[in-house]
Order: sequence, then structure tokens, then C-alpha cells
Amino acid sequence: MNSKTFRWISTCACGLMLATSALAVDFPAASPACTLKQRVGLTDVEIVYSRPSMKDRQIFGNVVPFGAVWRTGANAATKITFSTPVKLNGTDIAAGAYALYTIPGENEWTIILNKGVGKSGTQYDEKEDVIRFKTTAINWDTAIETFTIEFNQIRDESAVINLVWEKTVVPIKVDLDVTAKLLPQIDAAMAAEGGNKPYFQAAAFYYDHGQDLSKAKEWVEAAVKQREAYYIVHLKAKILAKLGDKEGAIAAANRSMVLAKESRDSAYVKLNEDLISSLK
Repeated sequence: MNSKTFRWISTCACGLMLATSALAVDFPAASPACTLKQRVGLTDVEIVYSRPSMKDRQIFGNVVPFGAVWRTGANAATKITFSTPVKLNGTDIAAGAYALYTIPGENEWTIILNKGVGKSGTQYDEKEDVIRFKTTAINWDTAIETFTIEFNQIRDESAVINLVWEKTVVPIKVDLDVTAKLLPQIDAAMAAEGGNKPYFQAAAFYYDHGQDLSKAKEWVEAAVKQREAYYIVHLKAKILAKLGDKEGAIAAANRSMVLAKESRDSAYVKLNEDLISSLK
């Protein structure tokens, strides 16, 4: 190989390396991807979406037109997954993964769950719709720069998914039937022979969900015998109060307050003071 040929091959090789290097640059995404995971009661919810920003643009009614199907984010269609059946704004939804599309309106939005999971957001096919329902949009005073999906108002049996961008908030209510699923499990655990039974947790669930308070009282007393912790004794006070035993409730609240002070938990001291005040 002569020197000229060698220089030519070397030059080509260097050029190829530079080109390959340029292709490998990791530039920031215009609309970064986000995976949001939230457990609500006994249900796992996951939302995968991309987050565009306003960038001095008018969004709704302009960049995102009113009355047209929107991918609810950027890039691929937003994906939402439920590990159990749920209700969205009162509509029954089976467990599974869905593409989440929306049709924005000035005052009302249409929420669409679609079978087209994994497709580009521009490949929407109405024939693959699973369900559509309406929800009312809320106007905010403060503009939110980057499109955000968030969970709020989380309870054992419900939560709210908020779609938030610009000065618009679109709430979607999520409801779950935790009680029907959990009660048989609690009853089975309590009926089992021996073992460490979840006395406190079972009593708290029965109290919080309007179940048999006589059972809740029996279980919380068993929990206190196992461990006289201030938060367990406070639950006993609340159960007794709900059963109409004011004297017993005040006595339990006073005992819980002593234990809370020993543990330097001022929040439970205040909770017991408030409970005692409400019973006098």
C-alpha cells in the first residue's frame, strides 16, 4: 500500500469516526418522557407520557385545538394501566393498559380510553375506543408551564387524576371497591388458628370504612394487649367514642395522650385533646 492510499484510508476512517460520534450525541428531549406510578388502595396505577412545555405559546384553543382528539401529551399516545378494575368518573373500566386520548373543550373535555397502546399519538383510531366519558375543566389563575399528570385526594377507595397545563385543570375521579376485596381476607385472617393477627390494621379498617364496630373494639383491645402504643390506644378511644362510650373514650384518649407525650409526638397529643374536647 503506498503512502497516498494510506493517507486516503486514514482520512476516510477519521471522517467516519467523527460522523459516528456526531450521531451518538444525546440531545435533550423537547418533551421529556415521564413514568408516574401510584398505588391507590389495593390498585397500582401507572401512567407513561411525554411532557411538552408552553414556551410562550397559547396552548388550548391554539397549539391544542378545541374539539380535536389530542394524544394527552407529546410523542407516543399517553399510556395508562390499572392492575384491578376501577371506575373513572363513574364509568366501569376493566384492569389493563389503555391509550389515553382526550378531546379538549373550553369548559368540558371528553376522556377516551383506546386499545392503541404503543402507537404514535397521531395514529388514533376511533374504532379502537374502549370508552368515552365527559369531565368538567377547571380554570386556574396561575399558568403551569409544563404539561403535568398528577394524583391527588388519595384515599383507600378513591383518588383524582389531574391533567394540568397552562391555566387548565382536568380532574378524573378514580373509584375502587377495596372493602369488598379486603373484608373476606380480614375475616379469614382473624378466624385462622394462632399466628400474629393484624389486630390494629383490621380494627382501623373497620373503623374507617363503617364496618362492625363491636369487632373493631375487640380487635383494638387485643392490639393494645400486644403493644400499648399511643396510636393504637387513640384508635381505641375513637372506636369507643363512635360506640357512644364517652367515659371509656375519654379515659383511652387521656392514656394515649400520656404515651404520646412520652414519645414526643405532639400531633397525637393534639388529636387526643381534640377528641376529649368533642366528647365534653
